[in-house]
Amino acid sequence: MWTYSNPVNVIFGTGAYSKLADLIGGRRYALVTYPEPPFAELAQRIESVAGKPVLTIDDVAPNPDYTLLEEQSGRFADLAEPIDVIVAVGGGSVIDSTKVFAAAGGNFGNVARFLETKAGEDALSFLPIIAVPTTAGTGSEVTCWATVWNEDKGKKYSLAHPELYPETALVDPELMLGKPLGLTLATGLDALSHSLESIWNVNANPVSARHAVAASRLIMDALPQLVRDPGNLDLRTDMAEASLCAGLAFSNTKTAIAHNLSYPITLGWGVQHGIACSFTLPTVLRSVIGIGGFREAALNEIFGTDLNAGADRLTQFLSDLGIGARFADHGIPADKCADIIDEAFAGERGKNFVGTKDNFIAAAQQQNVIRLSAA
Repeated sequence: MWTYSNPVNVIFGTGAYSKLADLIGGRRYALVTYPEPPFAELAQRIESVAGKPVLTIDDVAPNPDYTLLEEQSGRFADLAEPIDVIVAVGGGSVIDSTKVFAAAGGNFGNVARFLETKAGEDALSFLPIIAVPTTAGTGSEVTCWATVWNEDKGKKYSLAHPELYPETALVDPELMLGKPLGLTLATGLDALSHSLESIWNVNANPVSARHAVAASRLIMDALPQLVRDPGNLDLRTDMAEASLCAGLAFSNTKTAIAHNLSYPITLGWGVQHGIACSFTLPTVLRSVIGIGGFREAALNEIFGTDLNAGADRLTQFLSDLGIGARFADHGIPADKCADIIDEAFAGERGKNFVGTKDNFIAAAQQQNVIRLSAA
């Protein structure tokens, strides 16, 4: 027995941004976005047709952290009248921050308590969200969770609640034109990670697997072309669709071991998230050969029936994009690898993984991805 559910209304296509005012529908709204000029222009476009937002949060930073989120959440408490909806225009950090604001009700302490203790759900306040992604990667526009970082304590949390699904995801590939090459690459690899992680997952189901297969195949075809031709709207559209499909896949499964491996690598060595969660994918793939059922059938659809050869192709795919598959390629010392792996398999996302630590280590050592003997 399995279930699949995703309540988000999706509007997709070139020019879809023009529908935003209709979606706001005269409600009092807050706008969450980035401080850069292109986002200021998008904010002006909204204001010209939907009126001025009651509040604008335009100082969102990558990897949303406790300190900034607490200050930003407090701005909602200072409003004379409550808002009706929050509009998020930006990448994953904007949409994730918006989910925090939607839940905080002006008091980030409520969110922090829920994150750290899983208690205090009744104190959370869930405002409707309209999510407008400007990158093709996180899939946050169709999930009910947000990544929250506490850098002072070296911790990462996932804010998760079914009331945090956006009411609408407005996906306009035109908004993704002009994004830097590095961002395009990292977000594309994040989407690939989401799709594959949703397959080798204890929570996978045949519907999520169909979305994951579509996303993976599209990314592996389009992303190498896009990094060579970043102004190509057709390729941007393909990646936007792939990211959306990956989001629809892992919205029902959450991520798994590659993501859990990535978090300390991002915190400790500053490796960009999309890179940190993707360079271990070939090793993970080798470690799950033989899992059988619809999961292996899905991997066969992506990589062919010889998954060892498929892992070789995935390694070459990453290499062609400038991404090494070894821990050392990302500056991670050999004597830290064992601890990273142990902690990853013990964590929540590690427990989502259908494979085993022993198989992962064996695959990694066989391909010289890690050298645990140097610990």
